[in-house]
This record gives sequence, structure tokens and C-alpha cells, in this order.
Amino acid sequence: MERRDFLKIGAGTGGAFVASFCLPLRADAASAAKAAKAAKAAKGATAASAAASFEPSVYIRITPSGKVTYVIPFVEMGQGSFTAIPMMLAEEMDVPLSTVTIEQAPADEKRYANPVFGMQITGGSASMIAAWKAVRTAGATCRAMLVNAAADTWQCTAQECVTRDGKVVQAATGKQLAYGALVTKAAGMPVPKDVPPKDPKACQLVGTPAKRLDTRSKTNGSAQFGIDTAPARHEGRRDHALPGGRRQGAPRRRQQGARRARRASGAGRGRHRRRGRGPLRRRAQGPRRAGHRLGRGPNAGFSTTAWKTSVRDALKRKGIVSKQEGDFAAAKAAPGTRLVEVEYDAPTMVHAPLEPMNCTLHFHDGACDVWLGTQAPVKAQQAIAAVSSVPVEKIQVHNFLIGGGFGRRLDAEYVGQAAKLARQVDFPLKVIYSREEDIRHGSFRPLYCDEMAATLDSAGKITAISHRLSGSSIVARYAPQWLQPGVADPDAVEAAETPYSIPAKIVEYVPVEPPSGYMTAFWRGVGPNHNAWAVEGFMDELAVTAKADPVAFRLAHLNDNPRLKAVLETAAAKSGWGTPLPARTGRGVAVLNAWGSHIAMVMELSVTPDGAVMLRRLTTALDCGIAVNPGQRRRADGRRSHLGLTAVMLGKLTIDKGRVEQSNFHDFPLMRIDQTPRIDVHLVRSDAEPGGVGEIGTAIIAPAYINALYAATGKRFRSYPVAVEELKA
Repeated sequence: MERRDFLKIGAGTGGAFVASFCLPLRADAASAAKAAKAAKAAKGATAASAAASFEPSVYIRITPSGKVTYVIPFVEMGQGSFTAIPMMLAEEMDVPLSTVTIEQAPADEKRYANPVFGMQITGGSASMIAAWKAVRTAGATCRAMLVNAAADTWQCTAQECVTRDGKVVQAATGKQLAYGALVTKAAGMPVPKDVPPKDPKACQLVGTPAKRLDTRSKTNGSAQFGIDTAPARHEGRRDHALPGGRRQGAPRRRQQGARRARRASGAGRGRHRRRGRGPLRRRAQGPRRAGHRLGRGPNAGFSTTAWKTSVRDALKRKGIVSKQEGDFAAAKAAPGTRLVEVEYDAPTMVHAPLEPMNCTLHFHDGACDVWLGTQAPVKAQQAIAAVSSVPVEKIQVHNFLIGGGFGRRLDAEYVGQAAKLARQVDFPLKVIYSREEDIRHGSFRPLYCDEMAATLDSAGKITAISHRLSGSSIVARYAPQWLQPGVADPDAVEAAETPYSIPAKIVEYVPVEPPSGYMTAFWRGVGPNHNAWAVEGFMDELAVTAKADPVAFRLAHLNDNPRLKAVLETAAAKSGWGTPLPARTGRGVAVLNAWGSHIAMVMELSVTPDGAVMLRRLTTALDCGIAVNPGQRRRADGRRSHLGLTAVMLGKLTIDKGRVEQSNFHDFPLMRIDQTPRIDVHLVRSDAEPGGVGEIGTAIIAPAYINALYAATGKRFRSYPVAVEELKA
């Protein structure tokens, strides 16, 4: 990309200095972030478009008052990007972090597409990967232009000037000019060429623990999430809890419109407002005749067991080979080889974010405004346009903080459903989905089956490994443009090939879908979540077969992966690996490299004679490249571990007669604070570019937990959650 295409400078309203720049598509994204292989074609098209005409995707704005605004194309859902990315900008511009404010970018895929995916989405642990070089380079260029403006004012050279605290200072005389006083002149200055960002080793802010910029607002209640939306200019706003929830706050006036919205949702009067789906289904299937039993629908015979059977049967078919090195068949036939074959299941799961799914819509004057928190604002526009006569360009998305995404808010089918209600009325309508509705009728993490096979030589070294897996292809539904003919879904097979040095490897994927009506979706940890579970559980079994210590066995196969080897050694040392433990107490280990980051975890737990699991300690070593805000990285890893523990210990989701049996947190519980173990996170220093950390701490939990159960009880489990009865002494 040409320099003039990367950065353009101009004067904004009110005399502001405006820098607009592109997030260039990374040539090395394939090795650094999720879905880069899938997005190759889309990224190439985007790069070609950028070369033809400049389409800015991020803006930096400096006002005459010295205020720095960063228009951010990503969303904040707890991962800390609204602090870490401003830290990079503040570092390069030499301004206090407190003077940088965030403005959410509008829905505009041409200008704000995430370069890792070619779509305007936040996910896949890719925000820092996408922003690292581009934001720092743009900040450094802006600073250089402000210095040039000051040097021109003082008739000196730029080399005689330094910057600090939002000012340009002439070193020899002590003269100072605030950035705000220079913005008009700077906007007319030539754009300097190839301004390098600071050497990370010279940074004063990046790499130090900083307080999150959103902590105060989130603790005093002033932070605005989608569910807090109350458009002040629309006094006629109505709230509609749907379905299974309670509709609130409808005054007597304009009841006709409210009744139309209820009819559109299928909710009846009084107690039927809480039943929501029931009346809707009865109407859809026709009136009930006397003596006629309501039909159960085409999926009445579907169940968890049926889903597992279909996924396992799919492995009888030939799949798509995504990785092949060496000759597995030859290794299997070699004399003295021991063959180990097992099968793992990764269960289905729902997201259940604490902020219920919600959005507020107002159709007016041939346009539509929608207020919500979404990971995919353009998807929200498209969902509204699909059920209304409003074109995408007339749909304005007002995006807010997100109270839990986990991949659920990458989809927007709920926005389309809400739009069907809102288009019936002439006032803004807020629709809040009940917990029961979201758990039973939302989206699901696919159920996967993994056939693992490996050969060991007489010395206990792995000579070949095969990983065949089957399950739903989420990418085929969500972004089919990422797929290439004859190439496996890159999300489904990510981290399936193992990070170990093994002469022969083969990975084969067989896509298989559940019946229509069960929408499979990305779940936090995505592909590595289910693949690390099978790979690392299997590695433990191979260590047992080889009669080797699980840590030593892994280290012996990591000679070509020094970063992963370093985090494993750190986690083992910090956890006290190998020291004596009480009876029915064990430690389990697992490693993973994904999203450009490397992690190792040791989990210590005990199992009582009656089968109760007591988590004692979690020790994690993480190499995520340069940690922009190391304090945040340590704290965030604890939260990600909490979600993973909830899934592996408590996340039982079952389907019977075509219906999800669980409905709320009483039968799909979250882990409580008193159940949470001590969590120690150790950052392994690295000079590599930042990797993603939003999901890696979740993806590593399940194998570490199952391996710890084996160490404590001697029982091997290849599915989860594990029932208490199976753990009793």
C-alpha cells in the first residue's frame, strides 16, 4: 500500500487536525490470527480496492483544545481494547492517556472492515493484531507533523524539538506550543514519509500496567450498554420483553401500536405475555381443533444422542484433508510401533452472556435507527434490511458497550426478529429477549467428534499422528466467501494439527450439520477450543502409554517450538509440578499456541470420595508477544479461565424431542466466586508483535481439567461435563 493511501491529513470542523488512515491487510496474518487463511481472497480484494481509491478506516482527531479522539473500528466487550489501543496512540503521540477519548466507528464495511477478516467484526482475538502497527505508525506520523509545524513557527529544525505531554518543546530555548495551538498549521503540512514508530523497548507507557479507562464508568453505573438504551429524543419509546419475559412501561395511549407489536411476536394478553413463543407456535401451525393434539414439528425426533450419532457416523466418510506431512500409513506399519487410537467428544454449548440479547429500533421517515451492542454492526444492518423496505444505507447503527459477547453477538438474527416487531409501530421499540428464549432458541456451539490416532516408537517418541474430526462448519453459514473449493473450514481445523514436532501428521475434517432450526455459531475459543481439548487430552494418554511424565513428554516434542516450550517450563516450575500431593489430588497440564500467542496451564484439583471436585490452583504462563497493558492481560486471563471452567464443569446442555431442556441459570449454572480457584498468571517476556489473548485462556481449560481428573482419580474421560457418579471413589 502506498504511503499516501495509508495516511491522509486534513483540517476538520472547528479547526481540528484530522488524520485518516487505513488498517493495512497483514501479509503475515495467516500465522498470527484466526481465519486469515479463510479471508485470503477477501483480503486480496480489499487491498486491490485500497490501491485504486483511498478508503480511510480509522481516524485520529486533535481539536484546538488539545483533545485527541480516536475513532475505533472495534467494540469493547470486556477485553480491554478501549484502553490498550489508546495506550498505543498516546505512546506514539506523547500525550497523557487521560486526554485520549474513544468514539465508536459507524457501521461501514468499506471503511472499517477488520483487516484480518475483511468484514467489520470484532472477534477472533484479532483487535490488537490488526491495530498494532497501523495505529502506532499513524500516531508517530501525526506527532512528526506537529513537530514540523512547531519548527516552522520557530524557524528551527525538527531535530531541535522534542515532544512531551501533548506539547512540542524547543530543547535549546524551552519554548513550548501545545498540540492544540498547532493543529491548523499541521493540517496543511506535507505528510512525512515512512515515520517509524518507537522501538517498543523505549516505550514509557506501552508495556506498563495501566488502569482501564472504562473502570470508573462501569463501577458507578454511568457506562452505557445496549440494554441501557433510552433515546432521549423519543419520548414515545416502548419496552417489550420477548418472548417469555414481561413487557414493561406501556401507558394507555397508543395501545393499538403496542398490540400490533404483541401480535407480531405472538404474545397474548396478561399471563400469555410471559409465554411468548407458545401462542406464536400455535398460530403458525394453524388453529387447534377439538380433540386435535398439537404437532411437534419436523425435528421432534432430534436429540443430543441423535446429534452425536450423526457426527460420529460422518467420520465413516472421507473428509477434506487440511494438513498432511510425512506418511502416517508407513509409520503405522513400522516394526516395533505401538498404535494408540481413541475418540473424543466436544459437547454443544450456548453462550448465555449476562447482558440479555436486546436492541432498540425506530423506523421513521423511510429510515431506521437501531441501538444495541453488537460485534458485527453491518450484520445488524443487513438483518433489518432483510425484513423491511429500508435500504442498508439508511439504517444507522448506534453501537454500545457489550455485556458479554462470546461470539453470540457476531450474529444478528435477533435483530431481524426485533425489526419485525418495531416496523409495526411508529415509536422506538426496545426488545429484550428472556434468558429462556436465548438459551433454548439462540445459537449453539457445534457438537464435535474427534478420532485421534498416533504411533510411538520403542523410545516412547511420537512418530506419526492422525486427527480426524467432524462437526458443523460455522464459516459455511456465517462467511461462505472465506471458503475455497476443496479446502477445509479454517475455523473448524484451527489448532487441530498439534504444535509438536512429529514426522508424520494428517488432519482430516468432515463437515456435518444439525437439522434446520439449530443455528451453530462461534463460541469463545472457536476452533482451538474443541481441537485443543482433543489434542491435549490425547497427548496425556500418549505420555501414559510411553510411561513418561506429561510435562517431560511434551517438552521432548517441542524442540522446534521454543516459545511454547518456554511457557510450559515456566508453568511447570511455578505450579510446583512434580512435588507430592495428597491422595485423590492431581495436576493436569495442557499447552496451546493460537492467535499468535502461546500458553501453558497447570490445573491442580482434588476429588472427594463422594465425587465432588475442589479446584485448588490454576497456574498459567502466557507469551502473547509485547503485552501493551500487562496488568489487564493478567486480570483478563482469570476471567477467561472462569468461563472455561463453567463450560467444562457445569455446561450441560441437552436436547430431547427437538427441544433444549435447559432454560436458565438454575439448570445451566455459572461458576460462583466461592468455587473459583486461586489463579496465577505469569507473563513470559517476548519482543514479538502482540498476539490475541481474548480466547486462548478459555480454550486451554478443558484439557487441563480432564488431565487433572485423571491424575487425581486414575480415570480417563473423553467427554464433558463429567457426572459426579463417575468420580466417586
